[in-house]
Amino acid sequence: MITKILIVDDSPISRKMLKSCIPKDRGYELFEAGDGLAGVEAYKKYQPDVTFMDLTMPVMDGTCATEEIRKHDPNATVIVCTADIQVKSIGNVLSVGAMMVVKKPPTKETIEDALSQVEKRIG
Repeated sequence: MITKILIVDDSPISRKMLKSCIPKDRGYELFEAGDGLAGVEAYKKYQPDVTFMDLTMPVMDGTCATEEIRKHDPNATVIVCTADIQVKSIGNVLSVGAMMVVKKPPTKETIEDALSQVEKRIG
C-alpha cells in the first residue's frame, strides 16, 4: 500500500502540478526535493513508497538520482515524470531501474494510472 510519495523536480511549478494530480482522498504523505541529490537524501530520510522523478535537474540529474536511490534500496519504486521523451533518455532511466515514464504535463488520469500500477506491483 502506498502511504508516502516523494516528488523530485527542480521546478516548483512542476511539483505543484504533479501534487495537484495526486488523489487527495487517499491520505498520502507528500515530500518534495528540488534536485536529484536532494531527492536521494530525501529518499533515504523518508523512505517513500513511490518517487516521482524529473530527468533534467541541476546538481544531479534524474537518471543518476534514480541509480543512486536503487543502489540504496533495490526495491525502490521510481516513476519518471519528464518532458524529455527521447528514446535514449527513457532507455537510460529505465535501464537504471525506473519503473515507468510519465510524460509532462501530468494529468490526474496518468498519475492515478501510475499509482494503480505501483499498488499492483507492491501489493
